[in-house]
Amino acid sequence: MNQALFIVWRESVEALLVIGILQAWASQQARAERLLNFLWAGVALGVLLSALLAVLILFAGEAMSGSASEWFQAVLALLASLLMVQMVGWMHRHAHTLKDDLRRHADQQLARQGGVGLLLLAMLAVSREGSETVVFLYGAGARLHGEQRGLFAIGGIAGLLLSGLTVALLHSSRRLISWRRFFGLSEAVLLLLGSALLVSAAERIGGQLLAMELPEMAYTLVGDALWDSSALLSDSQGLGAFFAAVAGYRAAPSTLTLLVLCGYWMSVGSWLIQRKTGTAPCPA
Repeated sequence: MNQALFIVWRESVEALLVIGILQAWASQQARAERLLNFLWAGVALGVLLSALLAVLILFAGEAMSGSASEWFQAVLALLASLLMVQMVGWMHRHAHTLKDDLRRHADQQLARQGGVGLLLLAMLAVSREGSETVVFLYGAGARLHGEQRGLFAIGGIAGLLLSGLTVALLHSSRRLISWRRFFGLSEAVLLLLGSALLVSAAERIGGQLLAMELPEMAYTLVGDALWDSSALLSDSQGLGAFFAAVAGYRAAPSTLTLLVLCGYWMSVGSWLIQRKTGTAPCPA
């Protein structure tokens, strides 16, 4: 539920921000009403394309079984993790110029293709956010069943409602929350969720490796727990379950899980330190 809430909240806020910028721009142009019709048509098409992608991914997941399904879900979780890190890099490059960039692209599209250009710009912007949301949610919720899926869906709905409230607050009260603070908070959330999804992908891959004929050391690295801190902080309930869902915490991690977590945070930490000094390229 927590993962769905954060994912939908973050992606919906950015989509609403983009739509709001384009709407404000279109309202200032000649034939504003006609342009707004093209804008909302583009938004609708973007949502439709995202829904189509969701159907295709769900169909592919349901069509597969056994090992193929596990590998498919592992790849989606890994892709979602990489996309989250990539988004942090993209936000760092474009957060301060997003409004001006969108207005410039809208001017160019209007000059070249008229209202159809605005439609395409809105469609691409919304479908980008929607497609990322679909991949993130599938990667995070593929293993859930029954009541857990219901809670996951509730989390997504809550994230959507929270995004509307967030945008309203961002526009109405810069003292309470600013765009800079929002982007900073969302960067932290994305990096934590990227860690959780990467651990999920590693565990799925590890489960498949355990079914293969491998040297004994490989089974030890993948299957044996290094320690068990469940008595102090269980990853199946309460605060531990929250950390498990949001950051990939495991009470009884294998060597593989620990290496993945350490490698991820060492890489992210190194990039963040270098970014502050202005010497690091952003993640691709």
